Parts: sequence; structure tokens; C-alpha cells
Amino acid sequence: MKSQKMINLVTICRKANKLVSGFDAVKEAVVSSNASCVLTASDISPKTLKEINFFCQSSGVPVISTELESAEIHFAVGKKTVVMGVNDSGFARKFIELSKENGK
Repeated sequence: MKSQKMINLVTICRKANKLVSGFDAVKEAVVSSNASCVLTASDISPKTLKEINFFCQSSGVPVISTELESAEIHFAVGKKTVVMGVNDSGFARKFIELSKENGK
């Protein structure tokens, strides 16, 4: 089973209103320095990943590649998306910890 902890944390983050989803919303959050980290789905397209990496690298925002597929994110967030921005440094730290636990 894929990281249930990651799904749970995404759900909590969304309920706390600290998560933005969708390419345009995440790009805006990164460019305006509102994103602490960006999460990507395992089934993100190479083109979208390249664009997200470019914006995040320019702004110094870490990108975390998750094991979650867009369908799992859809279940947790209520919106089908392959990219999410976390607007809270505490949640961002926890996502980074979880990604290290999973070997990413």
C-alpha cells in the first residue's frame, strides 16, 4: 500500500486550508512566495513536472515527488490534480520528513 501517512497528511493539510491544488494555483503560490513546498503525483506528465521544477527552483521552493497517483490525490483533496502547493512551513517540514522516510 502506498504511503497512507502521506494521504492522511494531505487530507489534514487541505482541511486546515493550507493546500492549493492545480497547476495555475500552485504556480501563483510559488511565484508570490506563498508556497513552502510543492507535492507532485507519481503520474505527472514530464512537461508539467519540468515547468513546476523551473518555477520552484527559481523561487527556492522544494518539490517533493510523492508515490501518490492523481486518483488517490483526487480522493484526498476532492479535485483531480497532479500538483499541490503547501502554504505552511510546519506541514512542509512534515511532508519532507515523510518523503525521506519513503526514500525519495
